[in-house]
Amino acid sequence: MEISEVRRRLIHRMDQARREGVAQREAVGAAREDFDRFLAHVATPVFRQVHGALKAERLRFTLSTPAGSVQLSLDGAPDDAISVELDTASRPPSVIGRATFTRGRRVESVERPLRAGAAVAELTDEDVLEFILSQIGPFVER
Repeated sequence: MEISEVRRRLIHRMDQARREGVAQREAVGAAREDFDRFLAHVATPVFRQVHGALKAERLRFTLSTPAGSVQLSLDGAPDDAISVELDTASRPPSVIGRATFTRGRRVESVERPLRAGAAVAELTDEDVLEFILSQIGPFVER
């Protein structure tokens, strides 16, 4: 293979990577704005409602809103939690739900988009509630 061909293809790929990087940074910026609105007006209110319902059932959970996420964690086991956050590494950026719980020495974790293929602005309170309900079992079965 000629060095000129290698160089031409390398330069082409470098230009393409730069363009993709600019597009990803723009997409992440827009997604962060949408996520901030989603977090304040959709996800946090749903987590608060679930927290209130769990409290009414005498189940002890703590609701927290660390920067850029909302989390419901089991009292006495702060590593056991359900949370929602923005995944800026995915293309396009997406909102992921994460559930982590321990059983003895074993740590189990689930991480998935709230709704596959949905833009941040398209997510609803129903998507948040569905994720929480799909993951709450191990936390309340004790």
